[in-house]
Amino acid sequence: MEIFKRLEEHNYEELIMCHDKASGLKAIICIHDTTLGPGVGGTRMWNYPTEEEALTDVLRLARGMTYKNAVAGLNAGGCKGVIIADPKKDKSEALFRAYGRFVQSLNGRFNTGEDVGISLADLEYVNMETDFIVGRESTSGDPGPVTGFGVFRGIEACAQEVWGSEVLSDKTVAVQGLGHVGYALCEYLHEKGAKLIVADINEKMVQQAIDKFGAEAVKPEEIYGVQCDIFAPCALGAVINDVTIPQLKCKIIAGSANNQMKEARHGEIVHEKGILYAPDYVINAGGVINVYQDICEGDYKRTQTLQQISRIYDSIEKVIAISKRDNISTYKAADIMAEERIQSIRNINRIVGRRQ
Repeated sequence: MEIFKRLEEHNYEELIMCHDKASGLKAIICIHDTTLGPGVGGTRMWNYPTEEEALTDVLRLARGMTYKNAVAGLNAGGCKGVIIADPKKDKSEALFRAYGRFVQSLNGRFNTGEDVGISLADLEYVNMETDFIVGRESTSGDPGPVTGFGVFRGIEACAQEVWGSEVLSDKTVAVQGLGHVGYALCEYLHEKGAKLIVADINEKMVQQAIDKFGAEAVKPEEIYGVQCDIFAPCALGAVINDVTIPQLKCKIIAGSANNQMKEARHGEIVHEKGILYAPDYVINAGGVINVYQDICEGDYKRTQTLQQISRIYDSIEKVIAISKRDNISTYKAADIMAEERIQSIRNINRIVGRRQ
């Protein structure tokens, strides 16, 4: 495993291997780029089959956070943490407190919060050992619902581009995944009169969507081929791939899942097919915008935060404008938007006197 070669590929700053035999902690923290400010990114707990898969995941996710924070206009860099363990049976106070000590040792370069497999209750144990925690229940709280709001605003921006109107009352949206974000998105879409088609492995949540929103339910493997205007992936990543793309019958792909394209070429294929793709790290930035307030804005202010999240609409518009300007896919345009901001700040960092 040529670790330094992998770090060099996308110019990663730091990779920390965290181990505590007594608690059973095995974790990896990756800090990708802190040009814009201290790193902000969640920690996930997952039973990775191999250590190499955990390493690949944390590298990919940390870089994604750099780009997400950049396009969201935050003065924050990109980072991520992964704990290699089964979230269903391996959680303990000692494990999370051991992890918290590693977070504390980075002295603010890594500010973290919940992600897949981590709950707000778990964060409280981590918080016993470090102050560098965001999204606690006592501050900004669960980022899921506000992420859903940001995705909804991004969908409105896409609708304006494709149909010349934000009105969704005559549109059908296929929502894949009814977790905290997907379900919140359904609430916003239902309020605007959209017809919903939903799929999830959690039958209870599916029934809840049927009862509350009048949604039509399909099997998880059928959601890609339904006739709809908008496909909203809100579950796992890599769902846009060689198998699913031929099934799609939509004009827009816009959802909260991370890393929706299995490979970069799939972003190009979707573009060539005339489907407008809202890049995932642009449209799902509501969560990180929300928790960012915990470290940079003093007292958490819900109203102001929602106003900032609402501007994801503007971010999607900018991505579309770059796509048209350079005649490229929105998948590439989002990267350019992020890289342009990072480079502009990197250029001024040579000036002595930066505020600490």
